[in-house]
Order: sequence, then C-alpha cells, then structure tokens
Amino acid sequence: MSVPVIAFFNNKGGVGKTSLVYHVAWMMADQGIRVVATDLDPQGNLSAAFLEDERLEQLWPENQHPATIYGAVRPLKIGVGDIIDPLLEKIDVENIIDPLLERIDERLVLIPGDMSLSQFEDDLSGVWPKCLDRDERAFRVISAFWRVMQRGAELHRADVVLVDLGPNLGAINRAALISSDSVVIPLGPDIFSLQGLRNLGPTLRAWREGWSDRLSKNPVENLELPKGKMNPVGYIVMQHSVRRDRPVKSYERWIARIPGTYRKHVLGEDESVDDSPSVTDDEHCFALLKHYRSLMPMAQEARKPIFHLKPADGALGAHTYAVQGAYQDFKELALKITESSVPRP
Repeated sequence: MSVPVIAFFNNKGGVGKTSLVYHVAWMMADQGIRVVATDLDPQGNLSAAFLEDERLEQLWPENQHPATIYGAVRPLKIGVGDIIDPLLEKIDVENIIDPLLERIDERLVLIPGDMSLSQFEDDLSGVWPKCLDRDERAFRVISAFWRVMQRGAELHRADVVLVDLGPNLGAINRAALISSDSVVIPLGPDIFSLQGLRNLGPTLRAWREGWSDRLSKNPVENLELPKGKMNPVGYIVMQHSVRRDRPVKSYERWIARIPGTYRKHVLGEDESVDDSPSVTDDEHCFALLKHYRSLMPMAQEARKPIFHLKPADGALGAHTYAVQGAYQDFKELALKITESSVPRP
C-alpha cells in the first residue's frame, strides 16, 4: 500500500508556498505524524529552508549529486538503469537515514532538491507521448519521482509525503502532480492567483485524464505506478495583511472572488461565482494565514519554524503571543490537511 502524497501547488509564484510546506511539515511532525518532505522545485528553496549552507554545499558538489532527488533519477536520464533505491543502501533504520534522506527531526526527513533537476525536464516531456506506445522506459521515467518518494517513505515509515513544486505547468510538475493523491493550492489575495486558478483547474483535469489513458498501457506487470488522483482538497489564502482581525480593504475584493473561482475552474462546478460562499464560510478553504511579518525573518535567522521561536531567538513581549497564535494557526491547518488527505489507520 502506497503512502499518500500531498502536493502544494500554484502556477502563480510568490505566494509563500515553500514557507507553507516547511511549516506544515514541521507541525505535522509535532503532532506525531511521520513526514517525508520532498523538494521537487529545481530552485531548491525548501532544501535551503531546512538545511544549513554548509550541508547544501556538500549535497551540490561539482559532480553527480547522488544524495539529491536528481541523483536518484539520474540513472534514467543517462540511460544506465532505474532510480537509485534507498532501501538497497540502508544500514540501520533506527539510527541512520539513507544518503538520500536528510533527517530533520525524529519524525521529519527531507528528500533534497537540486537545481540540476531542470535537466530532467526534456526527458519527462519526451516520454509522455511514448507511454501511449507501451514504452517501458517511458513509464519508468514518468513514475520516477513517485517511486523515489515511496521508497523514502517506506524507509522512514512515513504516514505522508509533502511535495513542494515550482510555479509552472511544465513536464517536471506534471510528473510530480501525477505522483500526488491530493493537491493543496496556496493563493495570494490578488488577481494573479485568480488567473492561476483558471489555468490550473483545466490543466489538472487534462493531466489526470491523460495519465488514466496511459496507466492501462503499462507493459511491465510488476512496475507499480502512481494512480494520478490529483484530488484538489482545498486552498489556503496566504499572507494577507490584517486590521482588526479582517483583511485590509484592498485585498477584500480579490478574497471574495476566490471561492467561486475555485469551484468553477478547479472543481468544475457550474455554480455561479456570484452565488458562492465567503472564504470564511467556504468548506474548501483550509485557512486564511496572516503575514507574520517580524516573526518570519526571526525564524529564518534561527532556522526554525515561527511557532518554535523562543525568547532566546528574540521572541519577547508581544512576539511571545504572536508565536502562540502562529502555533494554533498551523496546528489547525495541519490537522485539516491531514484529515482531508491521510487515511486513518
């Protein structure tokens, strides 16, 4: 049985998506959930959030980068084999993590990203039509991300895999989203995110249908493949400014249009945008997250999530209450995402 994969995706950048994945991963781990965070954005920002620069320098030398997601799929790119299997290289599950898995916490590990992953884009693009011809290598390439994540999840005994993606509709993200069971969509309160929803919904449906057509043509009986569910489970409105517990007026008109746009373009409902509920009443809205302003740079300096900040990190006075508020915000969010996407044992 595969471990559920949750992708965080919006083809509009700059909405705080990577920070969201980072904080949700930490909070899920805090709540006792075993998490594999996976960086499939060639920019590697999630890896940079989790790891020190010195460790990144070790992961990204001037060679094959064996301990990153690119290193895991590189044999397929150069035509010398299949993915590197973490389980073949394990030493002691209790005390050491495979070279591909960076231990962040007892319950949280990272599959590091890599800027070299962009070199895999053309391969993923080229094999998509070949799957229709029952080409074995095409299926191995397309499913490579999913199989690496599942192997890592098995080694970590994970409950869930969280995936950070870049803001585009390219072949890397298509392969990553095919690997996902659920999709969480972070949004900014602006016209760009609304346009992103209009593009994203039809694309997800087209990719889901395209992968469904290909699945039946898998030529290898024992090659396990992702189901490509890509189920949009909800959205999160990110980084809105607040005045007296309400978003500032300049954002209100865009926030008001999100529920209807999400229903129409992502869920494919016929409901009129004007008849949709407000964000605060929308069952598809996981949260409206505040812009935590001074806490965020403080957390980045301390290299920890904002809800782990201590007085020694500078979280004094009013900041203490802000940290407590952030903890509750992310705890509620993490639990909602878990309930929507992770089956109960």
